[in-house]
Amino acid sequence: MTAAHPGLTVWFTGLSGSGKSTLSLAVYEQLAADGYRVQLLDGDEVRLFLSRDLGFSKQDRDENIRRIGYVAELLTKNGVITLVSAISPYRDARDAVRARIPNFLEVYVNAPIEECERRDVKGLYKRARSGEIKVFTGISDPYEAPECHELECRTDLESVPQSVQRVIGAVLSRVEHP
Repeated sequence: MTAAHPGLTVWFTGLSGSGKSTLSLAVYEQLAADGYRVQLLDGDEVRLFLSRDLGFSKQDRDENIRRIGYVAELLTKNGVITLVSAISPYRDARDAVRARIPNFLEVYVNAPIEECERRDVKGLYKRARSGEIKVFTGISDPYEAPECHELECRTDLESVPQSVQRVIGAVLSRVEHP
């Protein structure tokens, strides 16, 4: 059994293709290997299993973030380092989650939209620019960058290992080793 440590929510936010899932998975793997109680909540997976009934209106996106935030809050209260990887485009929704979770670390995964489009293996940006996808963050729907984040990872300027080590450092500054 893994020893207890304080819970923490690490909220990775940024445009599609900025590197949220890549970073959060690498952070998860390292923390788990080091014996921490850690859980990853990926926005795409949450949409499949917890928010399947929601669309992409502002109201639905806010509800999706509220649901993810509730799960993160429960896990954090129970001593789990909870890594959330979700675009979460609206600042007010992220701030509402932050207000509910005392130990909260927001990581702004920042890359220019041109870089995100270049990385887009699913072709989502191309489909959004052609009008096939009507509501897409960064193209036809806004992304409100965080103003009070604890850490910014510029994934166009630093390597994945560099970003991961910066996130791990921020996490370890808030929790005790098992």
